[in-house]
Amino acid sequence: MAKSIMIQGTTSNAGKSFLAAGLCRIFHQDGYRVAPFKSQNMALNSFITRDGLEMGRAQVMQAEAAGKEPDVRMNPILLKPTSDMGSQVIVNGEVMGNLSAREYYRNKRALKPEVQRAYDSLAAENDIIVIEGAGSPAEINLKQDDLVNMGMAKLAGAPVLLAGDIDRGGVFAALAGTMLLLDDTEKPYVKGTVINKFRGDVSILEPGLRMLEDIIHIPTVGVVPYLRLDLDDEDSLTDRFARREKAAVDIAVIRLPRISNFTDFNPLEYLDGVSLRYAGSPEELGEPDLIILPGTKNTMGDLSWLRQSGLEAKILRHYAAGKPIFGICGGYQMLGLSISDPSGAEHGGEISGLGLLPFSTVFAAEKTRTRVSGTVPEVGGIFSGLSGKPYEGYEIHMGVTDTQAAVVSEGDVYGTYLHGFFDREEITKAVAEALFRKKGLDPSHVQAFDIASYKEEQYDKLAEALRQALDLERVYRILEEGM
Repeated sequence: MAKSIMIQGTTSNAGKSFLAAGLCRIFHQDGYRVAPFKSQNMALNSFITRDGLEMGRAQVMQAEAAGKEPDVRMNPILLKPTSDMGSQVIVNGEVMGNLSAREYYRNKRALKPEVQRAYDSLAAENDIIVIEGAGSPAEINLKQDDLVNMGMAKLAGAPVLLAGDIDRGGVFAALAGTMLLLDDTEKPYVKGTVINKFRGDVSILEPGLRMLEDIIHIPTVGVVPYLRLDLDDEDSLTDRFARREKAAVDIAVIRLPRISNFTDFNPLEYLDGVSLRYAGSPEELGEPDLIILPGTKNTMGDLSWLRQSGLEAKILRHYAAGKPIFGICGGYQMLGLSISDPSGAEHGGEISGLGLLPFSTVFAAEKTRTRVSGTVPEVGGIFSGLSGKPYEGYEIHMGVTDTQAAVVSEGDVYGTYLHGFFDREEITKAVAEALFRKKGLDPSHVQAFDIASYKEEQYDKLAEALRQALDLERVYRILEEGM
């Protein structure tokens, strides 16, 4: 069985996902078979594996860092919020159902064997498992039947590194307070602390580190600087949503309340002369060159919000001005004539769409989960240059649309179910060139961007930064000694 080490944090967004990814990369570089693991992930950014199962994208990112094919065993429970009080619960890559928070916690104990089986299976095939916690282990109201923090550490016999975010302030109180709220069976699992996102002179911090060690009797294994790396973010906590800069070509993604898989659009950010930003109001939207309607976990609810916010009217004016619109998954469904949900799979009832694409969508009880590849069919309008380009991606949706085309176009309005559509260099280059030409600008400087190679560079930079910041000799000793 594999050795294991776990990253927990004092808060959400303490940097657990990136620290886990960095350790995965380091262990991979050092010649070990390593895999990431997070027993329960709450996220709207998800991925479909080659065997058609759904998992959180954070563990996909960590798998890439580990040099591994994403495997649903790395994330056996995925919660996709559908409202403030409930989520679609996905177990071992398949939909278990839509449950309220109370219903989920009532049934959580029954899921422990699934977590155990997934972890044991991965551990039998690897040398090291890097486990990520969720939120904070000091959520004292959620400790009973915990599957993702100290409950997971105990299940795996994994020593814990506790990370605190100094950029938010109060990191010493957060670390000491977390230890205070752990019980006597939990405290021995914490073998080291990590100060994350530090800006400044470490020598000024050192007296505080010594005082912290005297208080909690746990060594600090590293101070990690604030790293400006470009890795896939956990949804809702990303700083991508705050970007407002504009370039020669301005692309705006509608920030829907339940936006999902916004990582679909990351490749567009890397094109010279192109800016990608997120807009949640008519004022933020402004007058972009391209509007993208993204995926969502609540298509009908978010379409109602689009109307109430005034964004629908702004989008229709954009269309009337002859500017292009592109919809992905739920955003694609919104562009059609109507959406109906007779079985109550999502929202129930029926709602009219924006009426810009000639199809209707009916929600089904079964979710479509599949990886697909092919070539873009003949399309017209501004993006006619996409015709015949190779694509690959994956579909995750409940709705069935009465058209089988991979990409649908009507004038300058386009839609597809394919997540990852923009990952291909040929696709992003063709889109950017068309937008430059429409504005009367020279598109010749637009270069294809190799997103896969770029990600590999980022993982290597993350690993190098952690090698400099962490006491890796101590980390390996903690790993070897275990619990």
